[in-house]
Amino acid sequence: MNVQPALLTAALAAFALAGVPARAQQPDQMRGEQGEARREAQAGNIMRSGEIEAKILPQMRDAEYLGFAYDSTARAYRLKFIKDGRVTYVDVDARTGRIIGRSR
Repeated sequence: MNVQPALLTAALAAFALAGVPARAQQPDQMRGEQGEARREAQAGNIMRSGEIEAKILPQMRDAEYLGFAYDSTARAYRLKFIKDGRVTYVDVDARTGRIIGRSR
């Protein structure tokens, strides 16, 4: 009954290979908007995402924070919140940390 070890080996190999594309995409992501945000923050041109979050999250304490995205063209962070089933986006100037817009 060597069938079970063979199936286990095949399943583990398939599982390991399934993760390869995700890892291969990481360098591409570093070249994208999030990588740009990291480079700009390291250069001191914009605030780090953690600084922005520390400033904005207390103002949105009644809503659940879902995460952020960075727009390198606008040099702005877009923070996403949800409350009572409604999504709110808060746009923040990445250089100053000032809220520049809200949308629901």
